Amino acid sequence: MKIGSVREIKAQEFRVGLTPAAAAEAVAHGHEVLIEAGAGAGAGFTDSDYEAAGATIVADAPTVFVQADMIVKVKEPQASERKMLREGQILFTYLHLAADEAQAKDLMASGATCIAYETVTAKDGTLPLLAPMSEVAGRLAPQMGAWTLQKANGGRGVLMGGVPGVAPAKVVVIGGGVVGTNAARVAAGMGADVTVLDKSLPRLRYLDDTFGGLFRTAYSSKAETEALVASADMVIGAVLIPGAAAPKLITREMLKTMKPGAAIVDVAIDQGGCAETSRATTHDDPVFEVDGVMHYCVANMPGAVARTSTLALSNATQPFLIALADKGWERACAEDPHLAAGLNVHAGMITHAAVAEALGLPLNDTQTLLHAAE
Repeated sequence: MKIGSVREIKAQEFRVGLTPAAAAEAVAHGHEVLIEAGAGAGAGFTDSDYEAAGATIVADAPTVFVQADMIVKVKEPQASERKMLREGQILFTYLHLAADEAQAKDLMASGATCIAYETVTAKDGTLPLLAPMSEVAGRLAPQMGAWTLQKANGGRGVLMGGVPGVAPAKVVVIGGGVVGTNAARVAAGMGADVTVLDKSLPRLRYLDDTFGGLFRTAYSSKAETEALVASADMVIGAVLIPGAAAPKLITREMLKTMKPGAAIVDVAIDQGGCAETSRATTHDDPVFEVDGVMHYCVANMPGAVARTSTLALSNATQPFLIALADKGWERACAEDPHLAAGLNVHAGMITHAAVAEALGLPLNDTQTLLHAAE
């Protein structure tokens, strides 16, 4: 199979879909790897690194799209890239379609087979290709929130850890999954007063048993959420429903109860955000204000630490990438139901139930599709 990777063109996105190590692994399996010139520069990989791995450097993205059987990216294809996809081609990347109807319809129109990192599952019910970026985004969230809280950036002028005689910042993390756990660990490590909200009692027990001395936990009822948000200096939105739009747990009304200059870091923005007032921003212009509350809603937070993020993502995607290349998407998905869960679009139809429901579009169930292909 010809596997292609291009330079990411989303604003301030420096990650790359294939590392030289992943390229070398694909070549060792007998595949041809095409890399757009300069694609890895933002993550610290040179064209020479890829050539040493056995890849071929290609002058531009259109050439990669024309020649490759499978396109491997990081972020969802932008409008100009979606026009270059074709029927029968495999796209393997993050998609986050539940909050992006325009992208979903373009992918359907392309006829390509689109497999989304964020809905690939594992035996234990976790999301192995989302987890590494959730870890990065979670650990970045308090750092970015601390920057947002600085007075020069519109914030309250509160130091996360306080100083002797002055209380630390109060941080509320909504969601106790991978993002929330990492965010809470780092925020507490910065000296903040941290509380994690979640609806799963088993998860709260795990967090309390594991981190009981580091941060507190609370059950995520509407009343408890309202009370904690009102007292917070920073709220980190870390909610995820796989494949679906994020629930709006922070309402516009809640903003009126928050402290002037408080910060919301909405890590769920890829799935539409968990605050009613959130809208996607970029690293170029990351923060906006609504009702006196500062919102940090960068949709590709891990892109800020591109090398770490690229290496972490590649470690997770490589086994699935090789399976797709070695077997083709139909056999790979038929043999691995967890990879099949990543199939979002095929032959002009939505194939993931949560995406179809979120967008109000017809569903062509993946299992029905695979049985028909047998």
